[in-house]
Amino acid sequence: MKTTKSFTLLWLMMAALLAVGCNGKKAQQTEVADIEDPAVEDSTVYGVCGSNTAMSTLELIVGKGDTLRYMLEGEDTTSQVLGGMFSGDHLAVVGYKDANGELHANKVINLTSLLGKWYSISRSFEIQEGGTVTSTMQEPKPYTEWSICNGKLVLSADTFDIYALGADSLYLENAEGIYGYKRRDYQQDTRGLVP
Repeated sequence: MKTTKSFTLLWLMMAALLAVGCNGKKAQQTEVADIEDPAVEDSTVYGVCGSNTAMSTLELIVGKGDTLRYMLEGEDTTSQVLGGMFSGDHLAVVGYKDANGELHANKVINLTSLLGKWYSISRSFEIQEGGTVTSTMQEPKPYTEWSICNGKLVLSADTFDIYALGADSLYLENAEGIYGYKRRDYQQDTRGLVP
């Protein structure tokens, strides 16, 4: 009789632990589904860099010729600018409007500078106009499309912060680390200097 009660009590405790464990997994799966929600709104403003752009201000021509003026703040105003601000270049700007109605840029990405062929030891791809990416290497998960969303670069299913963007270098960062790429130019392609 005592053995039966002990055995029944043991089974009840195991059933309770199992029920608690399943509830925890169900909650965890729901959280993951919420994070991967594809309906994320993009707050980025797109336009062309105007000729009245200066060290601390950005003139952005949007839509049908409307002009927005963003303030660039901080001791080094260029730290918010990735790829430079050259008149006529296409830009993506993430910013905010202050209480006085002035626009401030948190991040400026030069999309014209981002376009082109990039390579590293393990990847080689070309970011093209229109949101397409082509790859010249056989890769397990080649990039096929790109976009900017809230100041981040989305390459197919991978999302990166643009750590740095220069004339010949691109550094992308995510939870896995920082990935460095060099620009691959036409002369290198024709002479076969780059794999």
